[in-house]
Amino acid sequence: MAAERAESKTVSDDQDNIPPVVDCHAHIFQADMPLSSNAWTKTNYSFTADDYLALLDKYGVHFGIISGLSISGFYNDYMISELRKHRRLRGTAIVAPTTDRYSLERMREDGIIGIRLQLARMTELPDFRSEEYKLLFRRVRDLDWHVHVAIEGPLLPPVLEALEESGVKVVIDHFGHPDPKLSVRCPGHQAILTAVERGNTWVKLSGGFRLLGTAAWRTNPEGDADEIASALAQSLLANAGPERLLWGSDCPFVGYENRITFDYALERFRRWAPDPMVRWRISQTALKLYFG
Repeated sequence: MAAERAESKTVSDDQDNIPPVVDCHAHIFQADMPLSSNAWTKTNYSFTADDYLALLDKYGVHFGIISGLSISGFYNDYMISELRKHRRLRGTAIVAPTTDRYSLERMREDGIIGIRLQLARMTELPDFRSEEYKLLFRRVRDLDWHVHVAIEGPLLPPVLEALEESGVKVVIDHFGHPDPKLSVRCPGHQAILTAVERGNTWVKLSGGFRLLGTAAWRTNPEGDADEIASALAQSLLANAGPERLLWGSDCPFVGYENRITFDYALERFRRWAPDPMVRWRISQTALKLYFG
């Protein structure tokens, strides 16, 4: 009996440590890449595709999704050049709303599978019902891409409403980044739960360490980001389920480089979704959405 218990424990431990198949949120960049006029920080180091793939290999994660780098704006050139080389990677690009179909089709050939709306820290949001955005979203929809949204939770509901009207698939960053004082009571979180029921919205369990606010990396605000992330994960698992959830490391943890590690990101995923079967289903969701 003791041997059987020991064997059972070993199998359980091995199963619990199976890594995710897809890291759905990471960034690659070179130190000398151009910055957008509203960049919120500047990196003084490079984190290349080779660096990232070596990290994935170290931890047994096979695929990676590269998110357009907010601080470089429309400069997707380096990411696209690396996606061409590495078919294990896909990416979302930050593009001007006037980007034409032919440019988007070429990006698709190179491994781009969606566009990123980097709206966090914006003082004024674009009109997503304008003619140019309607055209962009229709092109995204025709390509069977998704719109990847980064925005503070209190500002999310009208943006999500406009995106749903356009018929595009929507992927929301970092738990929907709710007001840290409201957590699951934030209107953005409630809008997410309603949207996932309609079947065209997914949410990333990622960047939990960022949930005390977009300026928290340079301040020391009160609050417990881990507690907020765990409450949001519990709500999302209960109300959306693993078929609408994705996991991302957010490496190389820009702004938090000396505080967050890939080990930490994996451990938090196991904390947010303690059942190995649920984590496996989240990986299957990512495979289907990004590589299906």
